[in-house]
Amino acid sequence: MAQQYPEWIWQNGEIKPWKDATAHVMSHALHYGSSVFEGIRSYVTPEGAAIFRLTDHLKRLYLSAKIYDMVLPYSQDELAAACRDVIRKNGYSAAYLRPVAYRGLGGFGLSADTPIDVAVATWPMGPYLGPEALEVGITACVSSWQRFAPNTVPAGAKAGGNYLSGQLVAREARRLGFGEGIALAASGLLSEGAGENLFLIFDGVLHTTPASASILAGITRDTIKVLAREDGIEVVERDIPREYLYLADEVLMCGTAAEITPIREIDGKQVGSGKAGRVTRRLQELYFGLFDGKTQDKWGWLEPV
Repeated sequence: MAQQYPEWIWQNGEIKPWKDATAHVMSHALHYGSSVFEGIRSYVTPEGAAIFRLTDHLKRLYLSAKIYDMVLPYSQDELAAACRDVIRKNGYSAAYLRPVAYRGLGGFGLSADTPIDVAVATWPMGPYLGPEALEVGITACVSSWQRFAPNTVPAGAKAGGNYLSGQLVAREARRLGFGEGIALAASGLLSEGAGENLFLIFDGVLHTTPASASILAGITRDTIKVLAREDGIEVVERDIPREYLYLADEVLMCGTAAEITPIREIDGKQVGSGKAGRVTRRLQELYFGLFDGKTQDKWGWLEPV
């Protein structure tokens, strides 16, 4: 079945028909991966449609652009308004948002001067890793592809070129029949999933890899840490050897798209009971409770559309 696209998109200061949002084939970003972007979700809440941590996501977009010397021609407030406008224009409440800034058509060569083009797309999205993933969990494998070493490519920037690594990890996993791949860092220690952060649970304590493990320190990852500690669940950031994946009571992946997805099997080895465990279930309750009103939003994370 052909992909169904939204009717409207925001590009370079205006909302236009989706089909008219084009870029030249010689745009810098197409050849060199010079783009930065965000993945954001809006949810239906008792108070109406709300975008989850919009301000934090856009702040990270600008910080990613700063690393790559990209000066965005719009303010953060203007992009926040664009996100709201394009959701309303398409008639969405629950949706996925993709702000992206990229080097467009200008000079040629790695250091060429180019305009910075900006767009915001939105579309409906269900569970990223499949309709049953949040309930029954997924299978995963440790990829043969490692994350880039420190001081090579900045993992802390959410840049388009970084996701070449994630593509290799994810496509290898799919080819081998797994739901998702897990990457090791250049050190041989755990890094993250193809496009998700990792948490391992031992005796009720959450363990996650540090920023030094070539991860993108995700906003959903931060949300889980805050919610867990608020609920009395201990959180530890530390280096984690690969074999701990096979020893953990529970393992989960998280991200804007993946939300909180349990992993039931890794490299053919069952994780815990082979289904979402007690701590994972509690974290899902707390996280999704933000959107149905069961978890109080003490942090102002829900920003109305």
